[in-house]
Amino acid sequence: MILGVGIDVVDVARFETTLTRTPALRARLFTADEQQRPLASLAARFAAKEALAKALGAPAGLHWTDAEVVNGADGRPHLVLMGSVRARADRLGVDHVHVSLSHDAGISSAVVVLER
Repeated sequence: MILGVGIDVVDVARFETTLTRTPALRARLFTADEQQRPLASLAARFAAKEALAKALGAPAGLHWTDAEVVNGADGRPHLVLMGSVRARADRLGVDHVHVSLSHDAGISSAVVVLER
């Protein structure tokens, strides 16, 4: 059963401008491992976190670093939920999180599907 769906799109150049203008934002949005990724990958990860928040119903109190996009052994992205994000997912009965990332032509995007 699908519990939620979220999608988000990020303009990579605009995202870069924002990160340059506000350097502390990088640590607020991304875990230490995520911060090591190239810009387009960071933008896609930000899109994934936005899409996840939308799929969860966009409740107040979610912390950006309580969701981390990691690559599995097969290279596919996976969302790891912790803290405030995990608590919200548990309240909704989420058993599985699907995520798809893309970046091309200066745009990064992500789709998240929550399933019971």
